[in-house]
Amino acid sequence: MADGSSIEWTEATWNPTTGCDRVSAGCDNCYALALAKRLKAMGVAKYQTDGNPSTSGPGFGVTVHEDALALPYRWRQPRLVFVNSMSDLFHAKVSIGFIRDVLAVIAGTPQHTYQMLTKRSLRLRRLADRLNWPANLWMGVSVEDESQLHRVDHLREVPAAVRFISAEPLLGPLGGLSLSGVGWVITGGESGPRARACDAAWVRGIRDACADADVPFFHKQWGGIRPKSLGRELDGRTHDGMPVQAAQAVVNIS
Repeated sequence: MADGSSIEWTEATWNPTTGCDRVSAGCDNCYALALAKRLKAMGVAKYQTDGNPSTSGPGFGVTVHEDALALPYRWRQPRLVFVNSMSDLFHAKVSIGFIRDVLAVIAGTPQHTYQMLTKRSLRLRRLADRLNWPANLWMGVSVEDESQLHRVDHLREVPAAVRFISAEPLLGPLGGLSLSGVGWVITGGESGPRARACDAAWVRGIRDACADADVPFFHKQWGGIRPKSLGRELDGRTHDGMPVQAAQAVVNIS
């Protein structure tokens, strides 16, 4: 667990699983894959399982960490927790039993608010009615361009307290995006040495759709070589919208 996360829209991360496989264009320059390679070289125990070289890499094989399940019980102060910044809980190699164990921990620590993302929205939808959904869990899908808008349709069928979209890295416009049933949207440009440019017009289109639908909008970054290279402002201001529950969590912490 990394307390005090540098991710602008959360406060801590918790990785009960690590590792993943590329599934779409948004995965091409995956920061977690590159980080796992470094962590393996450093000898970090959680990152010693290699993934398939064609879809994953060194230290990034999907691995379940039973010993990580107890961590949230040790945090006394309420916080926003991003679940699996280094993995995808709905990967096919993660059993439904372990997914249920993770959700049970979330339910058992109601002082925290948890944020979870997946690109595997079809499995999410298929398992949704076989899972107990805690009131303190926000469930989201990553959507990098129009070709992945079906993930939002799958998400709408999930009975999560908050359903959200992470359009990061945003690689194209999201024309035709419907925000019905969606409670939050994040946008962001890609970062790293091979970062692909994020067009401001794409972000404006999403911002305006959120304003029309009265959905909180958060623009995380423009990206570049470093995540914060090009700043966060869109048309002269930052956009830090979050669901009401997050605002209350921040008040409780302070």
